[in-house]
Amino acid sequence: MNDQRRRIVICGAAGRDFHDFNRLYRGRTDCHVVAFTATQIPGVDSRTYPPSLCGPDYPDGIPILPEAELETICTRFGVNEVVFAYSDVPHAHVMQVGSRALAAGATFSLPGPRETMLASNRPVISVCAVRTGCGKSQVARYLTGTLAARGMRPAAIRHPMPYGYLERQAVQRFASSQDLIDAGCTLEEREEYEPHIDAGGVVFAGVDYEQILRAAELEADLIVWDGGNNDFAFITPDLSLVVVDALRPEQLDTHHPGTAVLRMADVVIINKVRVASSEQLTTVHRGLDRIVPDVPRVEAASPVTLDAAIPQGSRVLVVEDGPTITHGGMPDGAGYRAVRALPGLTIVDPRPFATPAIQAVYAQYPHIGPVLPAVGYNVEQLDALRATIDAARPDIVVAGTPINFARDLDLACPVVRARYRYADAGEPGLMTHINRFLADRKI
Repeated sequence: MNDQRRRIVICGAAGRDFHDFNRLYRGRTDCHVVAFTATQIPGVDSRTYPPSLCGPDYPDGIPILPEAELETICTRFGVNEVVFAYSDVPHAHVMQVGSRALAAGATFSLPGPRETMLASNRPVISVCAVRTGCGKSQVARYLTGTLAARGMRPAAIRHPMPYGYLERQAVQRFASSQDLIDAGCTLEEREEYEPHIDAGGVVFAGVDYEQILRAAELEADLIVWDGGNNDFAFITPDLSLVVVDALRPEQLDTHHPGTAVLRMADVVIINKVRVASSEQLTTVHRGLDRIVPDVPRVEAASPVTLDAAIPQGSRVLVVEDGPTITHGGMPDGAGYRAVRALPGLTIVDPRPFATPAIQAVYAQYPHIGPVLPAVGYNVEQLDALRATIDAARPDIVVAGTPINFARDLDLACPVVRARYRYADAGEPGLMTHINRFLADRKI
């Protein structure tokens, strides 16, 4: 390595970190990325960003190391700059990492939208959120389904979740369940991709978003960016939709980069208004008045329906969407809300029956209530999920996840799915703004 190069560490979680490298550092001769650090996602801190994705200046690839070792990494490699590139963390956490970088003698930086967003030759609608679990994917699926029904060809491009073999995941296109199987998608990935496919859509994702975008443009009239966590889009949006959660009204500007995302909104969607209290609705509107007073608002619901009736007297165990109740900070989700008011049911608390791997999740996220997070980043976690359910011996499992995970777990009891979707909860509805956008664009 040329000692005159500026030495960089990128702190990430197997997503934006790779995109920022591709956009800002790949092919440059004046700097050298010595390592990625990883957090949030189990098992991604022992891999290497492969040479085929790095370019010729990295014949051995770039190591991915635990963020806990940041100070050691900075000292070992003489790091000049630490780049923060992951999402849905409190602002204080960002500056804790920044303070660690500064104490190690490095500059601390946050790459912004202008430098990292790609330009598309198709109209782009981005769907992002201030926190994980606000309901942005419901909005994205609603948009692609509605536009497809009109005869358009929308393509969803999903925020990355490359938890497997990175070389094989450079550009991914999913149009069938078999595509998900062939790609070896984790439960977390399938939770995001499968609902689009079930609705007849096509999803693009992966690692190299320049290539991903160009592939999507070949078969789409319009791009819908389906954001991850509370990150801002990788593609410059022509219309920015930002979802906020009426059940978490105090979190409009508490987490990075959701605060920036909200301030960039063209339309704010206030979701879950029909299950929020009047006090929560008042708080969320006051917060929006303070932060983005001139941005139009849409009130929306996230109605939940059960696939089948649950007999009275049943012992029910609820499995919830993993990201929503882990780093999303929710104690429970759609599944729990669907069954808690039903008469004659006993909700089984899975925590006493958790295997060590699931106990570790509860320990990391102590806010989780009497529900089981659908973690499934690897085979071991899937096995732990199955073993926890088996040990609890419920009569019925209620799955508040976007996918049918039962077919992977071979459970001894039936699974009833709690499905949720987007719905307007007032006027003007979301399509009023979309129609105006399409008309302005003459689409």
